[in-house]
Amino acid sequence: MAEEQKDQQRRPPQQQQEKKGAVTFTFATPAKVEEVIGRTGTRGEAIQVRCRVLDGRDKNKVLRRNVRGPVRKGDVLMLRETEFEARQLEKAGRGAV
Repeated sequence: MAEEQKDQQRRPPQQQQEKKGAVTFTFATPAKVEEVIGRTGTRGEAIQVRCRVLDGRDKNKVLRRNVRGPVRKGDVLMLRETEFEARQLEKAGRGAV
């Protein structure tokens, strides 16, 4: 009997368990990829793209963004912010003059 009471004291209330497993989403703005510019990053792990914001305050604004993972023209990205742009890729690369 004493062990059951100790177990009940250790367990969090039912409400806390539900909050712990709940998924919360942050606000995001959709943007459609219009052009794939090239690979960036020290190992080419990111792809730089130009995308047009589809909704929100900056609707129709064209941004340059770095994207991790596979992406192609026509894909829709969900952007957390639309105020900042990625730096433009330099044309000089390995073997370029």
